[in-house]
Amino acid sequence: MMHVGLTAEAAAQYGELPRSIQPRIDNIIRRLAQWPKVSGVKPLIGRLAGNFRIRTGDYRVVFRVSGDKVIVWKIGDRKDVYLD
Repeated sequence: MMHVGLTAEAAAQYGELPRSIQPRIDNIIRRLAQWPKVSGVKPLIGRLAGNFRIRTGDYRVVFRVSGDKVIVWKIGDRKDVYLD
């Protein structure tokens, strides 16, 4: 079982999500503890290579895997989650 953590930025983004979306993100975070047996995950390419994303509706959770840790570093709407 993997340890799943959120960066400070991801935790702040989680807090800004609509209340109706937060339980869906909670579910994704629980599922990520079962890495690599998580369905719906896609590897990212280009400048984000080495990271992964999983979606729920129009929202994306972007994360990377380091040893026995899954680090969620971005949570947001699909239209702007990959910007920066």
